[in-house]
Amino acid sequence: MKRCNWIAINRNPKYLKYHDEEWGILNNDEHYLYEMFILETFQAGLSWECILNKRESFREAYDNFAIDKVCNYDEKKINELLNNPNIIRNKLKIKASIKNSQIYKEIVKEYKTFYNYLCQFTDGKIIYEVGNTTNSISDAISKDLVKRGMTFVGSITIYSYLQAIGIINSHEPPCFLYKRTIN
Repeated sequence: MKRCNWIAINRNPKYLKYHDEEWGILNNDEHYLYEMFILETFQAGLSWECILNKRESFREAYDNFAIDKVCNYDEKKINELLNNPNIIRNKLKIKASIKNSQIYKEIVKEYKTFYNYLCQFTDGKIIYEVGNTTNSISDAISKDLVKRGMTFVGSITIYSYLQAIGIINSHEPPCFLYKRTIN
């Protein structure tokens, strides 16, 4: 089976599965959107493979990404996260994940779903493009999220997020997922 050039056959099985079953494939499930949002913000400055390898640990540490719980994390929980060797223990990112979650929740309240919020920037369309790390859409979303008070949401992070959830499909020719949508 042919895949994108950036994913070698001998790669981490988690990475292969992620490429084949998630990346670039539209998923507008609200819980998934939130999980990926938090994971992408932790990825800033790191490799996605690093985050992917810690994904299950993040799920456990972040109460299976239950947004209401994350929004209410206190200093005790922050210290617990900072002492968890199985996740990224960056204090700024941990604190940002809580504040960003609170703002994320406000956005969901305003737009009914986070996917609806994103669709205002994309007209509900899937974007097919290869070789970019940002575009005008990720720039606009990043700018809006920063204006709302979020951090670790630069245009590159948001572009990666849009790829992760399938709003941007960057599968390369001759990858078996090139310009293909699966719901």
